Amino acid sequence: MQSKILETVCYKTQAMAYRKIEEYDEKTTKELQGHIKAILELLGEDTSREGLQKTPERVAKAMQFLTQGYFQDGEAIVKSAVFQEPYNHMVIVKDIELFSLCEHHMLPFIGKAHVAYIPNGEITGLSKIARVVETYARRLQVQERLTEQIRDCIQDSLHPLGVAVVIEAMHTCMSMRGVQKSNAITTTSAFSGIFLKSQKTRNEFLKLIEK
Repeated sequence: MQSKILETVCYKTQAMAYRKIEEYDEKTTKELQGHIKAILELLGEDTSREGLQKTPERVAKAMQFLTQGYFQDGEAIVKSAVFQEPYNHMVIVKDIELFSLCEHHMLPFIGKAHVAYIPNGEITGLSKIARVVETYARRLQVQERLTEQIRDCIQDSLHPLGVAVVIEAMHTCMSMRGVQKSNAITTTSAFSGIFLKSQKTRNEFLKLIEK
């Protein structure tokens, strides 16, 4: 079993104090630090200067945080809060903030996800839908695959009558480099079950997320 490090940061305000605990794999952190330091030096930087001395460690920890979805199970998240309920109308969680890394350039894409499902005797906690989005977003991704992974996870976990997912995102690999179009938004969608079979149901979902 790989060793872990726990980093505790305390924040104090007039009203309260809270403790934030982040967990990192010690071996992975050290190995990543070496590679990141080498990259900085290849780019012409002096890694001994004050501003960069701790950068390799910070980046190593940031990358582990941004890719923690590899060690999370979307289906397990949904199934941790499943309830028997005869409700069979649309459930929508929209405007879920989304942060991911493009696997082609490892640059961020940022946006929001809208997720709907129609229960078939079982529902899940609303927060679990948002956690599923985060689980698959915290991996190296392409938006098309991310959209389908969210749909498939909810479909396979709850077996609802149908699932609908729409993601709208701005890709910094398009705005910061390459074509440099800062206002371009990419929209992807994925549907299953009744959302595929019924245009009326699909249109209802699309209308509701537009409001």
